[in-house]
Amino acid sequence: MLETFLMAFALMLIIEGILPFISPRMWREAFIKMTELDDGQLRFIGLTSMIIGLALLMLFS
Repeated sequence: MLETFLMAFALMLIIEGILPFISPRMWREAFIKMTELDDGQLRFIGLTSMIIGLALLMLFS
């Protein structure tokens, strides 16, 4: 179980590192726009991301 969690965490880090590596300017602009969002908007984005991730996990496992 721990090994699977660590592999998933490593994959998440790889995926999140792709955009700053490929296009740092676009990543920086997106990050700046995110800092301007309200707390409620950020929570909605986070909740939506978690639901999509959970659905994908259930679909492929």
